[in-house]
Amino acid sequence: MSSPLAIAGGIYQEPAAFIDQVFDNKPPKAEVLWLDKALKEKIAAILDHNYSGLRVRYWRQDNKSAWILDEIGKEKPITAGIVIIDGKIELLKILAFRESRGWEVRHDFFTNQFTHARLTDDQQLDKNIDNISGATLSVRAVSKLARIALLLDLQVH
Repeated sequence: MSSPLAIAGGIYQEPAAFIDQVFDNKPPKAEVLWLDKALKEKIAAILDHNYSGLRVRYWRQDNKSAWILDEIGKEKPITAGIVIIDGKIELLKILAFRESRGWEVRHDFFTNQFTHARLTDDQQLDKNIDNISGATLSVRAVSKLARIALLLDLQVH
């Protein structure tokens, strides 16, 4: 018999399905944001480690952008889909969770805290995000992804 923790992680929604949902099954063509040295430094400051990618794919239509980003929780990547409208998070959804602990971050009670969050001048969220006992590293990872999506959105609008 499996423990609930062992089956809690997994793929909750494929990235393509998320993008289709966000854009009412009429997604725009994916675009690419090339990361220059200054932007990579800002991302690294948020992550507390270097970001190895050279570019990030995103989808944009009018004042809405959608990002699919990964960050390590404790040992494995957490994949989040983040939608930004007019510089505020409209939706944050955990698409895949691969850790054995901290999977509670996928639930609406947690992700809804990010709704309408903005990025401050010092690259922090302008909202307090409550922690989940036993999921500190996952909470931290998802919060970093939210901040990065907002930072990247500023570059394309």
